[in-house]
Amino acid sequence: MTEPAPQDPRPSSPARSTRRSSSIRLDPRAAAPDDLVEPADEPTGGALDLEERTSLRRVPGLTGSSTELTDVTEVEYRQLRLERVVLIGVWTEGTSREAEASLVELARLAETAGSEVLDGLIQRRQTPDPGTFVGSGKVIELRETVQATGADTVICDGELSPGQLRNLEEKLKVKVVDRTALILDIFAQHARSREGKAQVELAQLRYFLPRLRGWGESLSRQGGGAGGGGGAGGGGVGTRGPGETKLETDRRRIHRRISKLRGEIEAMSTVRDTKRGGRRRNAVPSVAIAGYTNAGKSSLLNAITDAGVLVQDALFATLDPTTRRWETEDGREVTLTDTVGFVRHLPHQLVDAFRSTLEEVAEADLLVHVVDGSDPSAQDQIAAVREVIADLDAPAPPELLVVNKVDAAEPMALAELRGALPGAVFVSAQTGEGLNRLTARLAEELPHPDVELEVLLPYTEGALVARAHGEGEVLAERHTPEGTVLHARVSEELAASLRAAAVDPARVP
Repeated sequence: MTEPAPQDPRPSSPARSTRRSSSIRLDPRAAAPDDLVEPADEPTGGALDLEERTSLRRVPGLTGSSTELTDVTEVEYRQLRLERVVLIGVWTEGTSREAEASLVELARLAETAGSEVLDGLIQRRQTPDPGTFVGSGKVIELRETVQATGADTVICDGELSPGQLRNLEEKLKVKVVDRTALILDIFAQHARSREGKAQVELAQLRYFLPRLRGWGESLSRQGGGAGGGGGAGGGGVGTRGPGETKLETDRRRIHRRISKLRGEIEAMSTVRDTKRGGRRRNAVPSVAIAGYTNAGKSSLLNAITDAGVLVQDALFATLDPTTRRWETEDGREVTLTDTVGFVRHLPHQLVDAFRSTLEEVAEADLLVHVVDGSDPSAQDQIAAVREVIADLDAPAPPELLVVNKVDAAEPMALAELRGALPGAVFVSAQTGEGLNRLTARLAEELPHPDVELEVLLPYTEGALVARAHGEGEVLAERHTPEGTVLHARVSEELAASLRAAAVDPARVP
């Protein structure tokens, strides 16, 4: 359960547009209101996290070296301290609609990271330019756009090589980041747990390691010797520039830090494996909730289990997996785990770093794949999620598609999805529509215990009866003078315990 975020006091940002040779309007779809649940008397953990994320904060550096505020205007919402950015994308394959949808998603990512999107450009090319990503002519147009809008950052819809990044910054004279760095920045902002922070830092270090710059405008690099030729007789002790020295020092420090983080994550994944092993020993079925970012996974978990995790209408609002117990209508205990969201072209550094977390998906008995039914690219998002799951190199569990936000979807688009996804369950975590059908499907799709038996247990074995209710599926139960007659489906281990404690089966009334 959560509460709505406070209203943003800033004025509405200027309209955004994209251009390539002809004008293309960048009009992001109106984001569906977040799936909210009635607030409780006591604030939940998710509500407190949301309040902290949107609370007033002191802006550093506004009063020189002093940390004291001299004017009330120096206190701002964090969301108002925005970078002014221009987006640039290269359309190499697919339709123009897909290219525009990718740039719209990049705009939402930039806004989630705390930026103000001023403009966007798309260029049609067969392949990205190896030198500048967009080609020399488009670089000139992009620089004119940056100067006209007053932007201080350019975000590219793709992963830039170190050379492309350096060339673009030299020509544009502003900071340049790519889609991968932007997603890593969002993850760094939203990670809360110790494991999540370590995973994000590991992904960032792997990304920045090949992009270190130890020499350039700010650091010198000496070469050659007295003759200036740099041959066998040139150079010598003490003639190497500080740029190379600092570069190698930084690399060694990063490699040491990466090794340390790997060890920490491996130790934390051992704890996660131990917990999973305990659930498997107790025959507790597990359900992993996965899907595209902002599809409503956390809202769905809140609606089913009253988990109280953070819910916000933003991409990658929650990163740390949350596991909650839930009981089916037939009395079986189940664990539901809300996992990290996916996105198109999810950086491989994140997939590697979050592998221990994503293993929750591969180890589950059932995968609940949540889809945003109000998004025009819902089917493309399904393909993107399945592609990431396939990269885990582990057999995927059975999948149950759940189309969420049906209350915000267009009727025609919803009808198209019903035809394309015949086995899906259509729900709204906000209004509760379809949740009863979903819980019934969950109970139906989850694996049932293997052994069916009927035993007469003495009344002294109440603990075993409770285990049968918690871990198995009780089909019938009645009480007699001799004890409790239990007809149930249970695991092999529990069946052996029940038979050992049972009265002679021939005496079952």
